[in-house]
Amino acid sequence: MNAPVQNHPAPQRGGPALRSMRCREREIALGGEPLLVGIVNVTPDSFFDGGRFAAVDAAVAHGVRLVGEGAAMLDIGGQSTRPGYREISTEEEIARVVPVISALAQQVNVPLSIDTYQPAVAGAALEAGAHVVNDIHGFQRSGELATLTAQSGAAAILMHNEENFRDRPGDVMENIATFFRRSLELAAQAGVDAGRIILDPGIGFAKSHAQNLEILARLGELRALGFPLLLGASRKSVIGNVLTLPAEERLEGTLATTALAVWQGVEFLRVHDVGANLRAARMAAAIRRASALS
Repeated sequence: MNAPVQNHPAPQRGGPALRSMRCREREIALGGEPLLVGIVNVTPDSFFDGGRFAAVDAAVAHGVRLVGEGAAMLDIGGQSTRPGYREISTEEEIARVVPVISALAQQVNVPLSIDTYQPAVAGAALEAGAHVVNDIHGFQRSGELATLTAQSGAAAILMHNEENFRDRPGDVMENIATFFRRSLELAAQAGVDAGRIILDPGIGFAKSHAQNLEILARLGELRALGFPLLLGASRKSVIGNVLTLPAEERLEGTLATTALAVWQGVEFLRVHDVGANLRAARMAAAIRRASALS
């Protein structure tokens, strides 16, 4: 197997350099403790918590609770992207997310991310107070989304998501890196500040079980692209397939992916269970730092 992007399986001596990322008027410190992104699904049909927080008050209370548990960012979504999802209208998506973002912007002091691939939804969310645009298509479905992000000064989470990826020949990580290079080109053309971009390998999106496991094992290779990484594996089917467990029983499997991701230098962990994952992430980070000093 070829290794097209430099592998970082172990921590580097001295640890990562401290730096920061601007998200409109907010700032995120990077290079220190792992950063937990709390999931706020304002949907009736998400694979794990669909319907639990569909009401505005419930979603806002959940977001506040996740920040209390240690979330450094909240990711708010009104369109489920579970396998076989039904696409809703932009009007319905806006109606779901904007009241939640408006309320959270007044109640928490962390960046708010809008999880959408629709420019109209992103625009409304940014007006309501969002600081980050999380696009599951990595700006490759809509140039308008990249332009909105650039004009607003928001940060961007660009996810790998290619149709028929599971059948694509070649090295899995090189194929993902090639996709990201195209996304980064589109971001640069739109004027998105490179210092405001996070990359997400897209666990569970158009990938086979074997590919998901390989990506989890080789996450550190993507650090060679020079951008912060985000892992979104929380309670996903790759964990269920290994452990033969339903979504509500996949916490321990999620904690394992979190610890392994932190060991490989991943800085953002998008999770449902912030408190437990934060503890696992901090323990893994402490061991990683000790290894770097030895």
